[in-house]
Order: sequence, then C-alpha cells, then structure tokens
Amino acid sequence: MNAASRNSIKKLLSGLLATSAILSATAAWAGAPLKIGYSDWPGWVAWQVAIDKGWLKEAGVDAQFEWFDYSASMDAFAAGKIDAVTVTNGDALVMASSGAKNVMILLTDFSNGNDMIVAKPGIKSLKDLKGKKIGLETGLVEHLLLLNGLEKSGMKETDVTIINTKTNETPQALASGDLSAIGAWQPNSGEAMKRVSGAKPVYTSANEPGLIYDVVTVNPASLASRKADWEKVVKVWDKVVTYINDPKTQPDAVKIMSARVGLKPEAYLPLLKGTKLLNLQDGKKVFVKADGFKSLYGSSKIADTFNVKYGVYKQPQDLDKAIDPSLETK
Repeated sequence: MNAASRNSIKKLLSGLLATSAILSATAAWAGAPLKIGYSDWPGWVAWQVAIDKGWLKEAGVDAQFEWFDYSASMDAFAAGKIDAVTVTNGDALVMASSGAKNVMILLTDFSNGNDMIVAKPGIKSLKDLKGKKIGLETGLVEHLLLLNGLEKSGMKETDVTIINTKTNETPQALASGDLSAIGAWQPNSGEAMKRVSGAKPVYTSANEPGLIYDVVTVNPASLASRKADWEKVVKVWDKVVTYINDPKTQPDAVKIMSARVGLKPEAYLPLLKGTKLLNLQDGKKVFVKADGFKSLYGSSKIADTFNVKYGVYKQPQDLDKAIDPSLETK
C-alpha cells in the first residue's frame, strides 16, 4: 500500500470517527430529558402549574425543571448543566458575551411594576434623589431601569451616587440608613418596603413596559437537535397563561405558584399582578423586528447598547443569532 492510499484511509477513518461522535452526541441529546433552570419570578414560577398538572408529559415532552437562585441558574447554564434557563433578555445577552451561547425562543412576560426604585419616606420622585445614594446591582436590569427613569426626569447618572449592592441584600441595605433608595425586583423590592415603614416606589417597570422582557433561552445545540421537543414546551406555555389568567382557575394557579416560593396565596397575588404574562399570540407581536420597547429586538438592542456602554461586555451581540422567533410565531 502506497503513502497516498494510507493517507486516504486515514482521512476516511478520521471522517467516520467524527461522524460517529456527532451521532453519539445527538443520541445523548435525544435520550435525555430537557433540563430547564427556573427561579423566583412570577413569569417563571408560572411553570410550576405545568409541572404540577403534568402538562409537559401530556404534551409528549420529557422536560425536567430545576429550581435555582437567579444568578446560580445562569451559572448552571454557562457550565452546561442545563439545556435552557429563564432570564431577562438583557441577561441572555450577558451570558452569550461570556461564551454561554443561547437562543431566546419564548417570551414568558414583561415586568409590569415588579421591578422598582424604592425610596425612603419623604422622597416623592427620582428628582428628589439628586445627590443621594442608591443601592442596586450595577450592570443588571435595575441599573437600566434607573437610567431610563433618570433620563425621563431630565437627569444623568452622575446626579446620583450608585452603590453596588446585591439584589437580595437591598432590603437590609435600605433599612441600614446608608441609602436613600434601592433598585430591586419582587420579592426583594416588597421586602424593602416592609422593612422601612413609609418607603415606596418612585419609578417602576410599569413606567416603561418592555424595558424588561423575560424569556426562555436555550443552548443552540439542544435547540438544533430537539427542536420538536422545544416546540412542545412552547405550546404548553400557552396553556399555563390561560390557566393563570382565567378567573375560574386563577385561585388554583396562585395556590400552586405561592407554594413553590413559600408564600400564602393572598401574599403572592399582588406579585403576579406586577407581571404581564404573554401568551403565544402576545409574544408573536413582540417578536416582530422593530425599534423600541414593543419589540424584543428593539428592547434587546437597547439592553445591548447599555451593556457595552457600562462595560458589562465589550462587543455588541448579534441579535439575529440571539433570538429565534420561529417556535412562537408558527
């Protein structure tokens, strides 16, 4: 056998091994349950209804939801421990920028008041915070919310002093007396108001609907190899929203959701009302390419610009690769 023949055989064997590896990986994806990370936000806790009712199994999809603290869910996704995760659209871009590539396939909701800038008594508006300290987690959505509110009030970021504060520590930080306001989402924002009598929101996500969209975002390899299964997950979401919004079944839905987070139903209902759940028809309208907050593309572009400007990451993200509307807009 001459050298050319040996090289041809080596190339053939190499190709067969590569093909075998791809087929093995695909088989592994296909045989395992879809693993989805979710955390304490009404638009994601809503999935508990589908879990408890067995709707995913009824739809013919093997999906396993895993409960995390929010930041831990993103870490698990980045480490490849789960196939998908529930995050804000801005944080989906942050994950992608650090190498955890993902594709947003489903809109669950937009924040409709649950994200807040909460100020101490005597402060009636953002303008009253000029020259004062505000505690929030820099680079995350409350930072963007604050900047949006300041701009609308004719102010700049330099008009206030931002103290980098972990979101789950904001209630204690406001109560400590060092800060005039905090930025947090529910339940942390509500806890801050409980700890400081008379504290109230001076700006919320209800003032700018679409500033913060919440999504299910998926590992591209999982999406490519299990697209039919992900389509089933998306369809189940429509059933979840209908069940929660129907006055006849909402009490049962709230009971299920509140039990997941250890609250009484009457305490959880106000949190649900600060979240605008989006069914598939609602989501279809938001998935249209357009500028501004009524579009997932437009909102994500604003978040991307914010992330680059404030050094969350250096290079703008490719939104066409970050968003796949095909499953929701079928």
